[in-house]
Amino acid sequence: MHVAVLGANGKGGSEIVRELVSRGHTVTGIARSPEKIPQIDGVTPKAGDATKPAEMSAHFGGVDAVISAIHFDVDAETLLSAVRQAGVDRLLIMGGAASLLGADGVKLYDTPDFPEEIKPMVKPAITFLEELRDEKEIDWTFFSPAMTIFEGERQGPGSFRLGGDELVTDDEGNSKISYADYAIAMVDELEQHRHSRARFAAAY
Repeated sequence: MHVAVLGANGKGGSEIVRELVSRGHTVTGIARSPEKIPQIDGVTPKAGDATKPAEMSAHFGGVDAVISAIHFDVDAETLLSAVRQAGVDRLLIMGGAASLLGADGVKLYDTPDFPEEIKPMVKPAITFLEELRDEKEIDWTFFSPAMTIFEGERQGPGSFRLGGDELVTDDEGNSKISYADYAIAMVDELEQHRHSRARFAAAY
């Protein structure tokens, strides 16, 4: 496939770009600092501002899917508008974990132990997902990582488990995944298309 990756210079976006190319896909990597996008065969770097739908739609022209790995200072409708204008019907989002449900069915964001100081940073991702769930035209997927996502070695397929709206944890209650393995699960979803207009999660 030909895939546009927004935020292709970030920790998550750059790993997604590398995983896509390793599987034979071609990438249009978009970032405000395109020189920081992985400089590898199969990647065409483009400078772009995701707050400008017309600019983004021009970059999205001719792609099979868009993967967004940007921060949530861009709202859902702005990004959806750019995807619609380009005539692309597939959108995958690198989401956050705060909107996942704990074992008690309560959103992590709403639990007493959730740190107050980070609530303003993660709230936009929760709002983005809520708005995305009203979208009926674009085939979207929102992929929440584990509670902790970190730069680390690629353990590969089979090292992590998938879930739905619930936080995925190990037997000791830990929830973590590396950016590299998160990228594997993201590209698996692109290829296998198992979570249409839905959210899923992954962790070791």
